[in-house]
Amino acid sequence: MLQPRIPVNPLPTSAPTPLTNLAPTPATDIEPTAPAPAPVVPARAAVQLTPGSALALAAGGGAVVLVVGTVLVSMLLAVAITGVSVAVCAVVLKSLISQERKH
Repeated sequence: MLQPRIPVNPLPTSAPTPLTNLAPTPATDIEPTAPAPAPVVPARAAVQLTPGSALALAAGGGAVVLVVGTVLVSMLLAVAITGVSVAVCAVVLKSLISQERKH
């Protein structure tokens, strides 16, 4: 039931024939034409912000700044805590090694 079904590729029936006409044909029958005119795009209307949408945009931007700041501060705090713990481990190991030398 869960057996994969692999498609079978049939073998070619004859040998492939090599291409004989590889030289490009001269383009003498083609007449130059003028480029098509570019379509006229209507000018876009300017975005109009109402006081409510401007307030919502400012609040959204402020929320993004607060979230990004929180993430960056938490990452900095994690790095600082890791550094302090590594420093404490180094001091403990150093004291253990110095005690071994005294005995």
